[in-house]
Amino acid sequence: MTTLPTLAGTPAAPPHGTPGDGVVHAGPGRWLRAEGVVLLTAALAAFAATHQPWWLVAVLALAPDLAALGLLAGRRVGAAAYNLTHAAPLPAAVVALGVAGHHPLVLALGLVGLAHIGMDRCLGYGLKYPDDPGHTHLGWHGPRVAPPPSD
Repeated sequence: MTTLPTLAGTPAAPPHGTPGDGVVHAGPGRWLRAEGVVLLTAALAAFAATHQPWWLVAVLALAPDLAALGLLAGRRVGAAAYNLTHAAPLPAAVVALGVAGHHPLVLALGLVGLAHIGMDRCLGYGLKYPDDPGHTHLGWHGPRVAPPPSD
């Protein structure tokens, strides 16, 4: 990875990563953020049609982030747990179960999950790589962590 010099003389990583670091760059990143806005908007519009109480959105909007507690078991487990709750297949399956079973609450819960994903994507938060909790497919967030001895 290309590094930039700092005043202290130690290299710092570029703010947006470099090609080959597993991060989406430039135009595609903007499209993915726009896609997140669309997903967030559509999920909330569909949620409104379920006639479930809006306090569910307020209470559960950040629930998928609890998966980051998987980091307590190591970076690989943490990234896997986080990605499971921050990729569309799981909440989409919950939506499908809600629709198939005519369960508006189940449908609403899946839609809140999709809304969370959309919110994260439009804010630039992506799926995590196991090398560093801040390394996502949409860029780096927060300070970089030293690699673990073995994980």
